[in-house]
Amino acid sequence: MAVENGFGVDFGLAPGMWVRHPTQPDWGPGQVQSVIGSRVTVNFENRGKVLIDSTVIQLEPAGEV
Repeated sequence: MAVENGFGVDFGLAPGMWVRHPTQPDWGPGQVQSVIGSRVTVNFENRGKVLIDSTVIQLEPAGEV
């Protein structure tokens, strides 16, 4: 169950965090640029900036990159 925590839905997304898209591994790791409610902007290494609805896509932590 997703929980709204002020920084985004799921595991507490915040700007600066590194994440991966669960169904687009070729995009590579991405750094969270902004979080507004469930809308997360991520700058992926091999795709560029993408706006993600975190109620639909649950980004995975990528650790330090």
